[in-house]
Amino acid sequence: MAIIRVKNLLIRTYIGFNEDELRNKQDVVINMTIKADVDNAIANDDVENSYNYKTITKKVIVLVQEGKFKMLENLTRQILDLILKNPQVEWVKVEVDKPHALRFAESVSIELEAYREGIS
Repeated sequence: MAIIRVKNLLIRTYIGFNEDELRNKQDVVINMTIKADVDNAIANDDVENSYNYKTITKKVIVLVQEGKFKMLENLTRQILDLILKNPQVEWVKVEVDKPHALRFAESVSIELEAYREGIS
């Protein structure tokens, strides 16, 4: 198993429930930590046998850019569920930051993690 980290993925999306938030996209910063089986990739040095982090990152970008979310919790869970669809993934942790969500704070974030069913 390998630990794959995607750090500080910056995407603009509709996030929030205030009138201004519903009209204007805002930045979110996404960090993903993924535990995946990459033994075949190591043995064969072949991307076809690997967990392709570029592919999943593109899928996350599409989900976030094209979606509209009221709550960070919902956005974070949808990213988590998307990553867990791949059978090579054993565990995933996702943190989504919303910069400047609070007046005197740099950001607010939600972090969720999950194991594939049957694994603990």
